[in-house]
Amino acid sequence: MTAASDVPAGEPAREAPVRRRLPFWLRVLVPAALALAVSLVVGVTTATAELSLGPHEARYDITTDGGITVDVGPLGTLVMSSPLPLALGVRVTVQEIPASVTSVDASSTLQSLSGDLQGYLQFFSGPQATIHDVTRALLASAARRSLTVLALLVGLWFGGRLALGARRRAELAAPLAPHAHQLAAASLVVVLALTVLTSSVGERDRSSTMSAGSPVFDGTALEGSRVTGRLAGVINTYGTYVLNAYRTNQAFYAGADDAFVAAWTDRQGRIDAAATASTPTPTPSPSADEAADPVGKDEQPITLLLVSDLHCNVGMAPLIRSAAKLSGAKVILDAGDTTIDGTAVEQYCVTTFAEAAPAGVPIVTSPGNHDSKETSAMYGRAGATVLSGEVVTVEGIRILGDSDPNSTRIGAGTTLVGKETAREEASRLADVACDDTDGVDLLLIHNPRVGDEALDRGCVPTQLSGHLHTRVGPLRNGSGVRYVSASTAGALLGEPTVGPLRNTAEMTVLRFDPVNRQIIDYQLIQVRTNGSASVGPRIGWPRPLPVSLPSGIR
Repeated sequence: MTAASDVPAGEPAREAPVRRRLPFWLRVLVPAALALAVSLVVGVTTATAELSLGPHEARYDITTDGGITVDVGPLGTLVMSSPLPLALGVRVTVQEIPASVTSVDASSTLQSLSGDLQGYLQFFSGPQATIHDVTRALLASAARRSLTVLALLVGLWFGGRLALGARRRAELAAPLAPHAHQLAAASLVVVLALTVLTSSVGERDRSSTMSAGSPVFDGTALEGSRVTGRLAGVINTYGTYVLNAYRTNQAFYAGADDAFVAAWTDRQGRIDAAATASTPTPTPSPSADEAADPVGKDEQPITLLLVSDLHCNVGMAPLIRSAAKLSGAKVILDAGDTTIDGTAVEQYCVTTFAEAAPAGVPIVTSPGNHDSKETSAMYGRAGATVLSGEVVTVEGIRILGDSDPNSTRIGAGTTLVGKETAREEASRLADVACDDTDGVDLLLIHNPRVGDEALDRGCVPTQLSGHLHTRVGPLRNGSGVRYVSASTAGALLGEPTVGPLRNTAEMTVLRFDPVNRQIIDYQLIQVRTNGSASVGPRIGWPRPLPVSLPSGIR
């Protein structure tokens, strides 16, 4: 019997009630937006990273107190206002100096501590690199945590839907359907209320925390920072000394950069004046300079900038950038020993040098005995091409090189990195160069001895290296030409590379002929201990000797 038969006679049939559903935007879009918002909030506010602060290991945690707090344990804290939005801040927990940093002795007294403060000049001379590394690490941490929370919420959402079933979900949603707009407005109010509450708490914390600043920081980027605990005594006692040393360091390299730019401009002015004063001949015949320069009119030389043995002297980074820009360098070649001890806390060094390259100018490096796999990996992540025994092509130039087989740590001596000796590496690289059918244009190596066999066998026309801290060449060696760069940090054996230069720093500008695939000439840049600088003339590069090999031998 039908339902209509149950209706009394004379009464109209009643229609079944229509069950209303929540609109799509409220059922799907609003929960998705809330889940995304919650995931971002949780991910950002719990982001953390393990990096370094100067010679120390350090832990960086995002906070919501609107301040940047550097916690140095029993010594106290350094607190400053955070530039981050929405009351976000960072707490830096300074940890121990790692055991791998053998060049830093333990300080048992405040007096001995003052003698070590010079070492922090390297870090404070290039803080942008640390800020860059920390920002990237915290963003990566926030992204990972946000995705994890979002995946968890999505899993709970679909799990709940599956557990309830379609019929039960419809029953639960029916009473809410008439109030869709009110529910959406309530969700928005909750999000706004949480944002305002978090920001206001941060502002209150910031106002109470930033009430008094240390006068030592007046006139610096840390002006207004507050110091607590025993650290305040250290800062007040030695802060002026450190700041004066920092300012002296900054002033020296800023002046040296100005001197270099002036020297380059003067040299270029003399070249332009000589070109203007020359009288053109009626018949087209090559000039002396054109005859010495084999590059055709349709092919321009490729300019290279060679640096070596930087040893974490980040004060030279602005000068490297200026040299690359003024010379029009297409590639920066780093012949190794970019760091001092190859430790993780020297990440700011390789990042600073990587960022010194102008936009679009690649860095190619052959790690030295003071570098390590860890710092080389950092250099690679910062954008450098780290040579590893294979031929790479950069700007059309085929370059071969590899890490130094030795590892030198201050206070621990020199040991082999692996099982391969310097002589064995030299033989291996020579084999790679000789077996390469397309030819190798440059052998970039840290220790010149490692590249001698390839020159002797006539498999590379040019070897560029460093390591000796003294310029040697360019001189013919075997069938090729060897050039050893002096230290771009002005490094002396057994002397630190911190603060103003203790020895003349050098960089070399090379021009490469892409047609004949050889170096044309070189130009020496020198920065002296008094802050003066000079730019030498272009000097012709010795021509490699032709090599006649027996049939079947390359």
